[in-house]
Amino acid sequence: MAAHQVLAICNCATTSENLKKRVSVSYSTPAQNGTVTPQGALAASIMLDGLRTLDGKQVYVWYQPGSSFSDAETEYNSDSEQWELSITALGGEWVARFLELREADNLDSLQNVTYNTLKEWMELGWKRYADSLQTQWPDLTDFRAAGGKIIHYHGESDASIPTGSSVHYHESVRKTMYPELSYNESTEALSDWYRLFLVPGAAHCELNPYEANGPFPQTNIGFMIDWVENGVIPITLNATHLAGDNVGDNAQLCAFPLRPLWKNNGTTMDCVYDQASIDTWQYDFDAWSVPLY
Repeated sequence: MAAHQVLAICNCATTSENLKKRVSVSYSTPAQNGTVTPQGALAASIMLDGLRTLDGKQVYVWYQPGSSFSDAETEYNSDSEQWELSITALGGEWVARFLELREADNLDSLQNVTYNTLKEWMELGWKRYADSLQTQWPDLTDFRAAGGKIIHYHGESDASIPTGSSVHYHESVRKTMYPELSYNESTEALSDWYRLFLVPGAAHCELNPYEANGPFPQTNIGFMIDWVENGVIPITLNATHLAGDNVGDNAQLCAFPLRPLWKNNGTTMDCVYDQASIDTWQYDFDAWSVPLY
């Protein structure tokens, strides 16, 4: 079995160890009643809309509504008795060390940083490191011609990498490689060798404690081997409930663009074509003058 024929992808850009960088320094915090303020609701609404420039043009996507808002968490300063900004070192170090080229592991502040500044940082990183860090090249013609297969899965409640980024890449490959075909025809052609599966409720390459009833795929390599060696296309992807009310039960994941539809009090599920749902995964990144894959 040639190595180039097997490629199982999970959008796992960081490990659990690396994610510890995201956790703020612990302080003794005052009692909280869980009330969401109007300002908090407005902040959530703006974030869910995705990053936009100050004139409203779309720069990139945010996480799905079911994801946590850990990137937006503040931290309590017991000295000042105030909730203050917490800059995650995962992003801060990238800007300080690789964009500003300083020997620093985080930014000191976000003073005068605007949405436009974030876009400028993204563009600088793109131009400076595209030749070494590019992971979104959409023309996979050589890979397909060599008999390559891709099983690509992504948790729908991933709070580290937006689920929409995987959908957008899948769509970029479809549009690049099958420009002459209709949406349904190009999707069918792409699915012969590249299939994307979204995992309901799953977090960043793992179970989600906030949505414990969601399943998680456990046998991807077996499916890949069966596809490559025996020609068995994974129409759905096998998954298992590892926690929650249905622990141990089997589940099936739908191949995008089909979406899961539960019936009979959640006891049965069908993979259905739902245009309204598909439309929510289509993005127009009009802040960029060049294609963003």
